[in-house]
Amino acid sequence: KGRCVPCPRAISVVAALTDVGLAPRGAFHPTAADGVPPLPDGREAATMILAGNAGPAMWQRFSAERQATDEPNCLDGWSKRVLKALATALGGHAIFPSDGPPYVPFQRWAQRAEPVYPSPIGPLIHPDYGLWHAYRGVLIFAETFDLPPPDDRPSPCESCTDKPCLTTCPVGAMTPDGYNVPVCADHLAGADSADCLDQSCAARRACPVGRAYTYDTAQSQFHMAAFIRALRPG
Repeated sequence: KGRCVPCPRAISVVAALTDVGLAPRGAFHPTAADGVPPLPDGREAATMILAGNAGPAMWQRFSAERQATDEPNCLDGWSKRVLKALATALGGHAIFPSDGPPYVPFQRWAQRAEPVYPSPIGPLIHPDYGLWHAYRGVLIFAETFDLPPPDDRPSPCESCTDKPCLTTCPVGAMTPDGYNVPVCADHLAGADSADCLDQSCAARRACPVGRAYTYDTAQSQFHMAAFIRALRPG
């Protein structure tokens, strides 16, 4: 479908994100209902550009620059360093999903910015990236950038009749009624968890959408280790 060309300011933000290994993940003009805080100087937010990852670029850049100490939240730390520096250089402000409490409605912002929808197993699904993507932060600006019209593609789950994501978990932790966190946590702590730990969640891998963006083993192991720490802190 035809799309208008973004303004030079928007193009410069996209280029800056790409240069540091991050992917532009949609943009929108917020309204009062979006709950966007003002910039530090008191000006209201007029344009939001989300940043994240889809594909190997972010992981490759982060792996090359990560702290040698590999602290538990080192990806959050790297993301904040990179996006805060970009925001300063571009005349904007950066906000992160981990900021809080209170936490900003990041998933709602994502759904305003691009065609992502709750999947049967919970995480937002994208028509191209499937479940293999994430959001690292958002750059907000007091200027109103010209943006392309919204991408209104529907959720790929609407046309998926088999729903393999709900039937592939080796311990049945994914159900139509929700995600059974204790069952998943027990499995990941057990002796038969190598497949999920090394290759990422079996239910996530069962989704036919976005398989070209599947994480490699090193990235899967990193994220699964962080997930286990969140499930069983300490």
